[in-house]
Amino acid sequence: MLLSSMQERVFRWVSSQWFIALVALVLRVAYFQYMANLIPTEVLAAVPFQNEVGNVASALARGEGFCCLFRQQTGPTAWLAPVYPLIVACMFKLFGIFTVRSFYVAASLNCVFSSLATIFLFQAGKRIGGLTTGALAGWMWAIFPSGIILPFEWIWDTSLSVLLAAALLWSTLELKDSLRRRDFTMYGLLCGLSLLTNPALGAVLPFLFGWILFQRRSNRALQVRLGLVTLVTLFLACLPWTARNYVQFHRFIPFRSNFAYEFWSGNNDIFDIHSREVNRITRYEQVHLYGELGENEFLRDKMEKAVGFVRSHPELYSKLFGRRIIATWLGTESPWQDFKRTDSWLARCLLAWNAVSLLAVILGLVRLYQQQRIYFFPIASFPIVFPFTFYIAHTTLRHRHPCDSILALLIAVAVVGTKIRNDAK
Repeated sequence: MLLSSMQERVFRWVSSQWFIALVALVLRVAYFQYMANLIPTEVLAAVPFQNEVGNVASALARGEGFCCLFRQQTGPTAWLAPVYPLIVACMFKLFGIFTVRSFYVAASLNCVFSSLATIFLFQAGKRIGGLTTGALAGWMWAIFPSGIILPFEWIWDTSLSVLLAAALLWSTLELKDSLRRRDFTMYGLLCGLSLLTNPALGAVLPFLFGWILFQRRSNRALQVRLGLVTLVTLFLACLPWTARNYVQFHRFIPFRSNFAYEFWSGNNDIFDIHSREVNRITRYEQVHLYGELGENEFLRDKMEKAVGFVRSHPELYSKLFGRRIIATWLGTESPWQDFKRTDSWLARCLLAWNAVSLLAVILGLVRLYQQQRIYFFPIASFPIVFPFTFYIAHTTLRHRHPCDSILALLIAVAVVGTKIRNDAK
């Protein structure tokens, strides 16, 4: 009797979304504290903010506006979406610009964002596969290596984007059965927040929104009415930022302007072994050119050069495209060679994890299609559609990270499957 009571209590804890989120937070904070103790304080105060987010946030905190992308007086910028720089700017105002206190607050908040994603994964998994699937999805994300490492490694919108991606998936699945205008209004606000945080999430929004509307195809009037509620809310949420960009740059920039640079950085003559430009691209050069030309002309120049490179090197571009697919999912363009070459056990573990998790994700997609086909389309859009932009431009595991939480859900589906529901038949 006592044993049965203890087993029941353990099961309640293990299957509690809040307990899973707490464990996820503890693991992330523990890694963050361990790594921070290895790094000098003055380095923690400065280096994590030596990027575009830190530069724009410091300008905002000093009252200079959304500008100074490279910590120089280069004028307004639309290089970044506004939400995360504004969050960091608030930290700077409260805890000091480029201080160790601001770093600890920023990294801690990233840990919270990443941990809270377990709640939405739990609910999404529970909906498609029951309590076991939901709990396992949460646990998979709690121990996911990139979920533990990246909140410390990147003071960027990366961890917040993970939370928003999980929230988008959960809310999409929930809206399948909702008829309330308020729910569709809130969905529009969530979509707007996601786009103003990480516009790359916009790649999956048409697929998620289209799936919701498809569920109401038998009632066209309702489909149109609820769809308009979401779209109008989304439009109004994004309008102020888009209008600001038009006023500043005299062209349509809905969310951010940097795609041309990202496209060029992954597709330029440095990748052509026969080019004279090899090893001549430096950050100093590009920052100087940006300051000299201004953002509009700098990005126009990069787009022209990137398009020219693709047109003149179609075979090389195809190879680069394929390498980026491999790097997106396995962490490096040559995973097997790097696995043998490295002497770091952590690097080998991460490379092995990437390979095993990719196989599990593929199996999860297959099982989801076989057992709960109705939910396949919105969930599959994350691993299939979301990374495509990075295949085109350039990629790292950080770029893929926003959809990693959905990968955890698919791994859970691969392990335990889903239950067959009446609405899925």
